[in-house]
Amino acid sequence: MKTRDVLRQEIRYQRSLLNADQQAEQSLLLSKRLIKEKVVKGVKHIAIYLANDGELNTQPFIDWCWQNSITVYLPVIHPFSKNNLLFLKYTETSILVKNKYGILEPKLNVQDIITVAQLDIIFTPLVAFDPYGNRLGMGGGFYDRTLSAWHDQYQQNKHAKPLPVGLAHDCQKVNTIPFESWDIPLPKIITPTTSYNFDI
Repeated sequence: MKTRDVLRQEIRYQRSLLNADQQAEQSLLLSKRLIKEKVVKGVKHIAIYLANDGELNTQPFIDWCWQNSITVYLPVIHPFSKNNLLFLKYTETSILVKNKYGILEPKLNVQDIITVAQLDIIFTPLVAFDPYGNRLGMGGGFYDRTLSAWHDQYQQNKHAKPLPVGLAHDCQKVNTIPFESWDIPLPKIITPTTSYNFDI
């Protein structure tokens, strides 16, 4: 079995081979698929991320959310709690700043923070996923920490919120991911061509 670091390198490289036209086409396909998803119907608060490092561009879907009165939140690296996330409201007038990884995030304002429990959906980035819903991230553990309380509740109640949904290119699916005890699998992952549901 390949190590997690080798897998990250390989999949990030494959993702980087997609040219600008392919990226734009795949992003629009993803947005169209998300709009039709049952889990999106009737939601009020979603967390999502801005594309980085060859990830699918989420802005077309964000634009649709804004037009349909769905409040959008972006992850912000917690200023005091190491490797933890906050979620801040994202609007067309939000001031964005680069975090330590060079990723744009809303400028910190406590009035814009929402708790994880108040979110309907958290759309999570990932580097790779397998047929069992296992997710390989960039290695910081940000989303595993964010979703740990949800995962505990989900074992008792399959309708526990927020619903975490991974977003990925089709090329990011692999046969198997080396699993660690702290990893949080996802019940749903969506690509431009397919919606996967997993019994986790």
